[in-house]
Amino acid sequence: MISQDSIEALKAQLDIVDVVGSYIEIKKAGANFKAPCPFHDEKSPSFVISPAKQIYHCFGCGAGGDAIKFTMEYEKLNYPEAIEKLADTYNFTLHYENNSSFKKEKSLLIEKLGEYYVSLLPKTPKALSYLKERGVFESSIERFSIGYAPASSLSINFLKQQMFNIPEAIELGVVGEGENSIYARFIERITFPIYSTNATLVGFGGRTITNHQAKYINSPQSKIFNKSRLLYAYHLAKETIYRKKEIIITEGYLDVVMLHQAGFTQAVATLGTALTNEHLPLLRKGEPRIVMAYDGDSAGEKAAIKAAMLLSASGFDGGVVLFQGGLDPADMVKSGQIEELNRLFLTPVSFIEFVLTKITQNYDLNTPKEKEAALNESIAYLKTLSPLLQEEYRPFLASILAINPSLVRLTRTNTQTHTPIDFSRHDIWELSLIKTIIEYPSFANQILDYIKPSLFNYHRQEFELVLASKFDDPRIMAISIDPKINSFETDEILKSELITFLANHYNKELKKIKSQNTIEFDKKIFLIRSYRNKIERLKKGELVNFEG
Repeated sequence: MISQDSIEALKAQLDIVDVVGSYIEIKKAGANFKAPCPFHDEKSPSFVISPAKQIYHCFGCGAGGDAIKFTMEYEKLNYPEAIEKLADTYNFTLHYENNSSFKKEKSLLIEKLGEYYVSLLPKTPKALSYLKERGVFESSIERFSIGYAPASSLSINFLKQQMFNIPEAIELGVVGEGENSIYARFIERITFPIYSTNATLVGFGGRTITNHQAKYINSPQSKIFNKSRLLYAYHLAKETIYRKKEIIITEGYLDVVMLHQAGFTQAVATLGTALTNEHLPLLRKGEPRIVMAYDGDSAGEKAAIKAAMLLSASGFDGGVVLFQGGLDPADMVKSGQIEELNRLFLTPVSFIEFVLTKITQNYDLNTPKEKEAALNESIAYLKTLSPLLQEEYRPFLASILAINPSLVRLTRTNTQTHTPIDFSRHDIWELSLIKTIIEYPSFANQILDYIKPSLFNYHRQEFELVLASKFDDPRIMAISIDPKINSFETDEILKSELITFLANHYNKELKKIKSQNTIEFDKKIFLIRSYRNKIERLKKGELVNFEG
């Protein structure tokens, strides 16, 4: 069993924004972050993450909790499994009740295999010669832990000699399984280790030096490796990305290595896949300007168009650089064209201009029907953008097509945001009092001297929940995280609000008693005098204890 102290220490290191943001795309919304809920289908984002309270809550389906709860729900794990996954992701060593340390064998397996590959590179002249020809410095080889994977049998023997579990190696994707035998995934290839954002080795990329049909291969998908969520060298680039507010995304490992070598240490690469929605949470971090640096061939152009459409529709700032003449960033660094690279990265074609230009280039604009088709496709793309951007790029599209801007007819995007709580059916004062106890538990006893659950018309259950300190209940988290509900922050404000509420309450009770004819006369007179006395004292600024 994992020790409670160890769990608490892990919790102290977790950031709810970082954890949730590694799974889904989130956007800043005031002091909080918002996103479409990953646990139910919705059009308007009602999923809120609070950095201050380190919790999340969906106002649509009611899901809520902390970083561990989110990992459990998203990954479909039980509590210990979620803790172990988070510990593995954030390189945290757990301790168990028997005081033994926990370190996943599979992480150690990959680390040791990576060290083995690195040790073999200096002993492999053909691999070193290739790297030298591409202009890679020894310092870059060391910085990126570039290695060499030998013949399959040698890698298998190494794992066995190190007493590693072969089924574990298969699960991690470093070993494959045929009908009658097992084999190493990476054979006679230069290896590029792939790390998670927190610098944990999770897989490899491999470049053939034996003219294999597959020039590059990557580790297959596994429990710790998802190529659609990772970017090569992000762990090395993130400091520069946050500082310069810029990220350069390329298509290849060597492009990244050479760009870092030339001083562009904000460069990363996709892992043999197109940019996808799953990459967006990682790209959001630090809110950088994004430069897509892709090859100018047909495949590179198509990938750049797809990426530019995705990024512009998702609200990212940046642009595209296409390398022409068969060159790529690595080639330009080798040939010393650093200033030219810098100029290209400083002046990319903006995402929207790039997409609109490429769309219209697919049509013969001298033909009216073709021009109309180009207009319709371009409008369809513009409708994925915000209303302001639609208007801003209407003249640009019109100029490309040589038509009157009035012909670029755009339907405005519905920008109405989700309202977390329908206040027409909720008493905001009750919610504010509940939030006060959530944020200032020391006020609870003071409040209970004057307010009882029976006085609540709308939120009695929630009031009773906070009195029982059940702050992890989804209803309580909803109140805690809702920016439209304000707490009563000081003794003076709280006292004033209680006086006003109680005065209104006793005035209502006084009117009820006066209109009732079913109670005894003496009791009626007593209650009338009692309520009048309370009201007078409240008017003088004196709080009066509640009496049922």
